[in-house]
Amino acid sequence: MPLKEYRICMPLTVEEYRIGQLYMISKHSHEQTAQGEGVEVLINDPIDDPQLGHGQYTEKRIHLSSRLPSWIRGLIPRIFYVTEKAWNFYPYTKTEYTCSFLPRFSISIETRYEDNNGSSENCLELSQEVLAEREVDHIDIALDPLPDHKYKESEDCTKFKSVKTNRGPLEDNWRETSNPIMCSYKAVEVKFEVWGLQTRVEGFVHRAVRDVLLLGHKQAFTWIDEWYGMTIDDIRQYEKDIQAQTNKKVLCPGEKQTVDAAEEAQTTEVIQAAD
Repeated sequence: MPLKEYRICMPLTVEEYRIGQLYMISKHSHEQTAQGEGVEVLINDPIDDPQLGHGQYTEKRIHLSSRLPSWIRGLIPRIFYVTEKAWNFYPYTKTEYTCSFLPRFSISIETRYEDNNGSSENCLELSQEVLAEREVDHIDIALDPLPDHKYKESEDCTKFKSVKTNRGPLEDNWRETSNPIMCSYKAVEVKFEVWGLQTRVEGFVHRAVRDVLLLGHKQAFTWIDEWYGMTIDDIRQYEKDIQAQTNKKVLCPGEKQTVDAAEEAQTTEVIQAAD
């Protein structure tokens, strides 16, 4: 499946979005986490790169088997997780996802943020070969519909108005009239190298990625009054506090010691069957 480039505009500046995105990720992960399932944060540390400068590296385990379609659940172990590794050198980030039981599955996302309305044709500096195959998908946080079970009126950008910033509600032509305006450019590549399932799984993952991006960006804007005015130090402390609470919800007492052995046995069986 060709690389897809998602462009998501927001009525924010790039610097405001940095805080809003980090707040949204932490709060959303905590809300979506239940006993034994959800997002477990393993690493969240500062890093330095000779070219990209100062950044942040995070590594997470996303436990979510019961949330997958039944036709996928039938192919996987009962206990599994997706590993997320992210290198954040804002306004550039790179994120990779791999599966604990299937090494031939991966998702790679490169992101860059710019203060415009999605008008940059090659923001991510993709090669001409990749550009020839690329599909561009503009995600509209105001007008694109969510699945009914994910919709909340309080997170409807066509109805929300910020008390602190006076921004919103967003109207039909908001991407042309909003000031400020910024865009998140995301190049997403999905690989699932299993004959007979590749196209179906890659298509499912792209649909899921699009839904996640749409919901997350709706929340980042409609939660603006909760995070607006926070500094980067404030948001890092918020992350630490929320991560500690979230990790307790994900791992039950004694669960961590039994997961690895059970998963190892099930992983061997599934991989052998796939071969």
